[in-house]
Amino acid sequence: METTHLRIARLSEEDAAFDPAFADADAERLLAVAPFKDMSLPADQLRRILQNHCRVRRFRSGEIVVRSGDYGSSAFLVLSGSVRVVLQPGLPESMLGRREARQRSIWRVIAQLWSSSAEPEVRKPAALAPIVGSTISEAGEVRVFLQDVPRILSQHKTATLGEGEFFGEIAALSRMPRTASIFAESGEVELLEVRWQGLKALLADQKFQHRIDDLYRKNVLSSALRAIPLFQHLSEAQHEVLKSRVEFGTFGSYGWSGEYKKLAQKGTLNPEIEQLIAGQNTAAAGLFIVRSGFARLTRSFGAGQRTLNYLGAGQIFGLREVLHNWLRRGTETPLLLYQGTLRALGYTHTLFVPREVLEELVLPGLPPALRPAAFTAEELAEDDEDPSLDLGAQQPGIGPEMMEFLTANRIFNGTATMAIDLDRCTRCDDCVRACAATHGNNPRFLRHGPSSGRIQIAQACMHCVDPVCMIGCPTGAIHRDSRRGNVVINQATCIGCSTCSNQCPYEAIRMVEVRNAKGAFVTDESLKPILKATKCDLCLEQYGGPACERACPHDALRRIDMTSLDRFARWINP
Repeated sequence: METTHLRIARLSEEDAAFDPAFADADAERLLAVAPFKDMSLPADQLRRILQNHCRVRRFRSGEIVVRSGDYGSSAFLVLSGSVRVVLQPGLPESMLGRREARQRSIWRVIAQLWSSSAEPEVRKPAALAPIVGSTISEAGEVRVFLQDVPRILSQHKTATLGEGEFFGEIAALSRMPRTASIFAESGEVELLEVRWQGLKALLADQKFQHRIDDLYRKNVLSSALRAIPLFQHLSEAQHEVLKSRVEFGTFGSYGWSGEYKKLAQKGTLNPEIEQLIAGQNTAAAGLFIVRSGFARLTRSFGAGQRTLNYLGAGQIFGLREVLHNWLRRGTETPLLLYQGTLRALGYTHTLFVPREVLEELVLPGLPPALRPAAFTAEELAEDDEDPSLDLGAQQPGIGPEMMEFLTANRIFNGTATMAIDLDRCTRCDDCVRACAATHGNNPRFLRHGPSSGRIQIAQACMHCVDPVCMIGCPTGAIHRDSRRGNVVINQATCIGCSTCSNQCPYEAIRMVEVRNAKGAFVTDESLKPILKATKCDLCLEQYGGPACERACPHDALRRIDMTSLDRFARWINP
């Protein structure tokens, strides 16, 4: 019997253009203006980048372009008109179209016991109504606009960006939150939005690369360096020299969550597949500082690598080796090589301070309290069969198997990770019932997930340091609460697109079909059910913190900040 095969065309980059309506005329217009007219990239290559990764957007006076605290995956170039940057202190949450966190009164908490609906996923009409100060653009997207711009300008410090100026590129490329809210100032502002894929392609042009680096050095680098204790003893002049000689590095994949999920399903996660930042037994050429993201610190063990720790924003690698060599300058002692390997976990931005800069500016006046412990003779005699070398970073109380588990599963990303001790847990489900009672009889987590020994990490939102779920949300519905920094979802502006659910590496966001108070599904004009994203909000409105943790009768469940492992180590080693 003959089989008929379905044949379809393979999708190309052009089929996934940022703006399918982007015309050749738009590209030609952009090629004639800065910075594109000054680039050395071939015209055809540059035209493809513009056509595939850019779109022209227009904003009316008062409309917000980006909001402080949001995670965005694109940058903007002002083509015409001007925008205003709101400097600190920023705008209140209500003006930005975000959910205002209000702690429930004791009476509302008690009333939850009998007021929850018998139907699942009920939403009150007010929760689904458009937010005050919102508008719908011609493209159908929800935008927030400021209703009293003159008063805002009189009460807040602002700066103006005009034609030809870039903004948003640092947040788009570094995965850091937007540092300021920016809104359209003139009657109509025309902006070119460039998504991160296009930015990375444009960075192949050295002039454009220098422009982005100069923006970072000008606007961000100085404050970032001053926040690091290692450099706080430097004079103003020394800071300027340090700032001019710091080198930027980017490692890993921006879209790491999708690749991570594929590898996790295949069971092929291991340190060797992660991009190398600095290798063990290579020259200690300087100091690496993690600017954003995470990096894995390993040491050779047999034929493989054993994880010692992971480094987050602000943590350093290489200081111990550089200091060791500097203290022995002028002697015949062989130079010490890096004693561990540093690899990118996901997407990692680093600052690199060359050894010569450290020896000239930093080490001579470094306070003794900031000097790391010197290497002992026993440590330097270690061979690859014993990975116990401290390197100033190994976490006490956590064995190598647990460290590998936490790192391989990216658990370090969580600031409120739900850890369950399976030896103490009796499977009574009090945690699930408490969560349901707090959220209208709808539990917001699943009591299962990856485990190592007796420790299980449940599928509950971890309120990540690097919340990749926020990247790409078209309405900004998923965002950080300004009061505690929790990742929350505004039901009024969630459009049910599933972007956040697909992005989450931990399967902690679910899409549900919502109902009204009578139990009927809420549908659109074509009678298709309305989807909304749901997840743990860490009981933001409740007294006493997360209900799941408070309800556990056996202390088998804890919400733990895994960016610092001290509390976790104390909990698993009582």
